[in-house]
Amino acid sequence: MDRINVPPAGPTDLPLALLEMGCSGRFELITHPSPDQPLPPQSTLPHGLPPTSLSLEREVEKQFLRDAAWLPIHDTDFAFQKFLKVTQREVNVDSLINCTPSALHSGISVVRDPTTGMLLDFTEVLLENTGLSAKNSLSLQRQPGPPSESLRGSNTNYPFRPGGMEELTLDQIKKRSDLEEDIDFENDLLRVPPGLKAGMDFTDKDAKIAKAEVNLMSLLSSLDDITDLQPVAEEKEEGKDNEDAPKLPRTNSLEDLGVKDVVSSSTPSERGKDEKPKPKENPEENKKWAVPVNINSPCDDFYKRIPNPAFKWPFELDVFQKQAVLRLEARESVFVAAHTSAGKTVVAEYAIALSQKHMTRTIYTSPIKALSNQKFRDFKTTFGDVGLLTGDVQLSPESSCLIMTTEILRSMLYNGSEVIRDLEWVIFDEVHYINDAERGVVWEEVLIMLPDHVSIILLSATVPNAVEFSEWIGRIKKKHIYVISTMKRPVPLEHYLYTGNSTKTQKEMFLLLDPTGNFLTKGYYAAVDAKKERTSKHAQSFGAKSTSHNTTASQDRSVWLTLLHFLSQRQQTPVVAFTFSRTRCDDNARSLDSMDMTTSIEKAEIHSFFQKSLSRLRGGDRQLPQILVMRDLLKRGIAVHHSGILPILKEVIEMLFSRGLVKVLFATETFAMGVNMPARTVVFDSIRKHDGTGFRNLLPGEYIQMAGRAGRRGLDATGTVIILCKAGVHEMADLHVMMLGKPTTLQSQFRLTYTMILNLLRVEALRVTDMMRRSFSENHRDTQAQEKRIRQLKQMVSSLPALDTEGQLSDMLPYYHTVTELRTTTEALQRAILESVNGLKALSVGRVVLVNNKQHLNALGVILQVSSAAVNRTFTALVICEKGNEEEEGNANNNNAFPHLYNTALFIPEGPCSHTVQKLTLQDVSAITVKTLKVIPDRIIDNYSKRQQPRFRLDPPGQAISTATQELLRLAEANPSGMATLDPVNDLQLKSVGVVEDSMRVRVLQGSLREFNCIHSPTFAEQFARVEERMKVQEELDRLLFQVSDQSLSLLPEYHQRIKVLQSLQYVDSGGAVQLKGRVACQISCHELLLTELLFENVLSPLAPEESAALLSCLVFTQKTQVEPHITSTLQEGINRVLSVAKRIGELQRECGIPQTAEEFVGQFKFGLTEVVYCWARGMPFAEIAQLTDVQEGTVVRCIQRLDEVLKEVRQAARIVGDSVLGSKMEKASLAIRRDIVFTASLYTH
Repeated sequence: MDRINVPPAGPTDLPLALLEMGCSGRFELITHPSPDQPLPPQSTLPHGLPPTSLSLEREVEKQFLRDAAWLPIHDTDFAFQKFLKVTQREVNVDSLINCTPSALHSGISVVRDPTTGMLLDFTEVLLENTGLSAKNSLSLQRQPGPPSESLRGSNTNYPFRPGGMEELTLDQIKKRSDLEEDIDFENDLLRVPPGLKAGMDFTDKDAKIAKAEVNLMSLLSSLDDITDLQPVAEEKEEGKDNEDAPKLPRTNSLEDLGVKDVVSSSTPSERGKDEKPKPKENPEENKKWAVPVNINSPCDDFYKRIPNPAFKWPFELDVFQKQAVLRLEARESVFVAAHTSAGKTVVAEYAIALSQKHMTRTIYTSPIKALSNQKFRDFKTTFGDVGLLTGDVQLSPESSCLIMTTEILRSMLYNGSEVIRDLEWVIFDEVHYINDAERGVVWEEVLIMLPDHVSIILLSATVPNAVEFSEWIGRIKKKHIYVISTMKRPVPLEHYLYTGNSTKTQKEMFLLLDPTGNFLTKGYYAAVDAKKERTSKHAQSFGAKSTSHNTTASQDRSVWLTLLHFLSQRQQTPVVAFTFSRTRCDDNARSLDSMDMTTSIEKAEIHSFFQKSLSRLRGGDRQLPQILVMRDLLKRGIAVHHSGILPILKEVIEMLFSRGLVKVLFATETFAMGVNMPARTVVFDSIRKHDGTGFRNLLPGEYIQMAGRAGRRGLDATGTVIILCKAGVHEMADLHVMMLGKPTTLQSQFRLTYTMILNLLRVEALRVTDMMRRSFSENHRDTQAQEKRIRQLKQMVSSLPALDTEGQLSDMLPYYHTVTELRTTTEALQRAILESVNGLKALSVGRVVLVNNKQHLNALGVILQVSSAAVNRTFTALVICEKGNEEEEGNANNNNAFPHLYNTALFIPEGPCSHTVQKLTLQDVSAITVKTLKVIPDRIIDNYSKRQQPRFRLDPPGQAISTATQELLRLAEANPSGMATLDPVNDLQLKSVGVVEDSMRVRVLQGSLREFNCIHSPTFAEQFARVEERMKVQEELDRLLFQVSDQSLSLLPEYHQRIKVLQSLQYVDSGGAVQLKGRVACQISCHELLLTELLFENVLSPLAPEESAALLSCLVFTQKTQVEPHITSTLQEGINRVLSVAKRIGELQRECGIPQTAEEFVGQFKFGLTEVVYCWARGMPFAEIAQLTDVQEGTVVRCIQRLDEVLKEVRQAARIVGDSVLGSKMEKASLAIRRDIVFTASLYTH
């Protein structure tokens, strides 16, 4: 290649030169003060710069005419074969072996004079971490991937290391190297490499085994006692550790590795904290991660502490907002819990402004797409540099603030997106959505997967357990979370009951809950009376109390007309009427045909806005029935908002509502969930809703969320909430719970999904069990405290004296285990007896029982009193004892050996018989005998307690006591070897399986106890005490070790079941490595198993693009429909194949132990929209499609939009498998459905 000649520098050229540094492609710019100095050489390389531009002709000639390597060998065309002979093709096998060059391990850097900046010299700099890439490392030091993958990442990338998941500690590495030393290079070699079916055979078949040569290792091991060799061995260990050192990038020197007891800590500063002298409890161990912030203390020095804030508002901030801003300035994470419209957005805005100031990025996630679109519009007007990422839209993704749904953030984290590097804040809006059964798990996954450098802002409605939730996040992320929660409403609410239904009664509105939160029963009874007056005399006389919940349409209409009349007179509009059924919304709006609530100026404004917004639609789509109906309603100031409304119409309605042009909006609950559109009045059509399983009253959290839409900040002094009493007044208790009950606590909805398992399995360093252990559902585990206790217990075990298990005492441990089992079984039996009616009858006054406790051994007693406590019932009893053993502290040295378990001989006093009156617990009563005595309890107790006073200490016992004592003594002497006791099964008639088994087991155990030898040993008691002490510590240790281990995770069994499913479908191999099918499933976000199986079984290949789109609609459509679709035979065949695949997967899951039945699994897929989608993909206009089904237009649109996302995923998956035909087919299908009204861009994003 020729070198290009550059003309010499002329007088007009700037004296600049480029100097190329080494081979890594870096350049330095060199400036020269005067033009007469010659330019220095242009490279530090010996041969100068490589040529910069190539002659194309030569390249073509060289590649295609001189070198025939590009020609295929296997073409059978005759002329082609002839051509091959002409061009002498040299076979070059080495060209097939391709090895990427290893990364350069050094670069060249310039040494400059610090004052003048002149070049002095070049030095070579060693580069660290050059081999790291997105495919092999979790580190942020790795090289960025290709720009095309920078936004969404790629499913072969590793994620970045999640914050709070530590790298390997020293101890773990040491453990590994200890294991490594035990390899026996003759016997223990593995034969089959992981992933292969066959392997090596190391057995020496023909050669006779020669006499073993001197084995150096064995010599060394026999010479262990020679001291000179010790250092060598140590050095060897250090060397091993050093080989493992790359896993621990923080220690760069051998000294660190040698230190055995370094407290492994995640940051050097923590290490410093740990090494403080520890006179008292180590503060590091039991610190709290969640820090509640007191929002009552005013923030006076706010402007002093933040002299030039990143963002200024036109209004003065509330205290809670100031506290949050201060925390953000300190780069801390916060959890803000406040009512709707209290101004949580301020916190988000400040974070975005901060990140723009710091030139980092912020991600704002919301649970609902509509909310994302609105926030995009709001933030775009405020900040300008804002992007939006939802399933189907991608606007300016390079912006510093990105708004997206949580699912997209999750896939970005799993796929190692480059955006995460620059991320400073992630804002989670509406965090109480984590309670959503379907999608709650996504929030937890994202929180667990976020790297360490990202701070977290959580915004939520008021929740009772904000601190507990924040404590969990703080613990898994190892950072403090500041909890700021305020119960204050900027606009207080008044809650009314409304009973009016005609012009005469239109003023019947009764205040039930005033702004200060007092529940007024007076108002409730007034409403009941008002309602009563109107029920017919007939109903009153017959006492028909139970009014039905349902009312007829005409009754509804009169109530609404009356109410709206009343409200518009009192200037209480705009009104949001929450109705928990879509058809009810539509009917109510339609029934108000006589109502007109707008002025002519407003009508004109509504008309022009409506026309302008719909101008983007095609002509036919503008005439859709739903649009025409809504246009007429809107002109009169009435509108409807629910999931069945077309998305573009919903946006028009929201915008008109926020301008105050919609006076009455009939909406379902979703309107309150995200859309921030306050009104003056909120009306509840009913307080019962259907939640998918049945009807129930609204929960306090739902009620507060919806009622909170009343009252516009800065416009209304109070907000009005009205509950309609159409059929009858609701129960007072229900209303009270709903208005003043605690909102729903945040609860974990964490569950295992196949996508999650596969995404974590493909990265070696992340384990699914780590994810489960960090989930909110395992929040009760306090591992730090438990591990500290484990260390203490281990020390205790090692410091206990050794057990003497020689000779007679050899069966001491089995004896201990038998006794323990006997004790627990007996206690279980006793509990069963006490909980049964017959048992309590037997344990009544006068019953003779056998007493065993620290003081008594097999002593007889008689019950005098039974306490009435239900839980820990006690029995006052008179028990016979030796003289001098009346006090409770009697000889308690022998208490641990449980002699009564094998010795049934009754206690008979050696000297004169004395007695004591004691309270016995259930544990003290070891048996209930068949005998009862006639006693006079009151007298015995009075006499005994009188004789406890010092003055009467020496009086003789009263008559009642003496008689009872003599009777007990007589019984004991009559049956010295034990008395007949009541058998729980035969006598007390307890026939439950547990009791029968226990009583049989007790008999067996009691029999086996007599056969032990250790009980005859003279030192038995003291040895037994030792065994017991040691075993107690050991048992607690075992229990804690179990709790800390993965075995105690509640989801572990399900994890094993799911892995079994994945293995039998060959998504992972037996070693847990993700296979091709697993790779494909990682791409797919919903129903990943079914879709992957369909791909691999080629179910989609015989279908046309529009048919495959129609078939896949079963994955996104979830409603029931009454209309049977008419479809082509190929489609019907496809449906049958989908169902059979689904059935197979369902049955496999069932076999592997997952509780879902195959029918339930298959039932998820609904084919009601196949015909609709098929026709739409073939180009039928929307108006005709709407006629084909009873599903509402909005739902159809949403399904087709979600279907487009599925088609994209299938296209990606087909690319991975290498099925380009399917990929292009999916692209065609996607293009066919992306048209007209279904894919009109949102009004918010333009």
